[in-house]
Amino acid sequence: MSDAAMPGAALRKPWRSLRRQREAAGFGLWVFLGSEVMFFACALTGYAVYRTLWSEDFAAAARETNVVYGTLNTAILLTSSLTMAAAAEGARAGLRRLTLACLAATIAFGLAFLVVKGFEYREDIEKHLVPGPGFALEAAAAQVFFAFYWLLTGVHALHMSIGLGVTGTLLWQAWRRRRPLRSPAFEAAGLYWHFVDIVWIFLYPLLYLAGRS
Repeated sequence: MSDAAMPGAALRKPWRSLRRQREAAGFGLWVFLGSEVMFFACALTGYAVYRTLWSEDFAAAARETNVVYGTLNTAILLTSSLTMAAAAEGARAGLRRLTLACLAATIAFGLAFLVVKGFEYREDIEKHLVPGPGFALEAAAAQVFFAFYWLLTGVHALHMSIGLGVTGTLLWQAWRRRRPLRSPAFEAAGLYWHFVDIVWIFLYPLLYLAGRS
């Protein structure tokens, strides 16, 4: 396909062709996702090390997390992955109504995830499961577990919020016809959303299912 025939965003400086511009944008996205993978990999490695050292304390602490909230949010995110994938496919095919509907559904699921997470955090605070003075559990390493719990779920929620902002912007631009449906931005947003969902797939068994077998 020639540059002239390639749909999407307009050519910007300093690029001389749309193909090179898109390749650079794609490379930048993968570099960004790679840096995010390294962050979560380091955090999860730290979790694994401490869990190996204090397996019983970590298992006891994990049983204090609310598995119902965790499971509900897992189902919500898996469903949101389907709607985001459908939105990306709809955009690629130029199906405006499908794209708008699926983007809106994805945003709704993302907001539902954060609402559930908010209820969960409120319950954790009421149960004094925040590391520091007044922490409820007596197990020596329980505070370490919940330090990882708050760090990992908090950073994940931040990434979810960013994804909602990006998806909401794309929805508004597509609805106002200010961005072509075949813009690579839809695919990029989909990749980011799926990355956030995949991270949760790792967090769910480590933080909610450990110690319950």
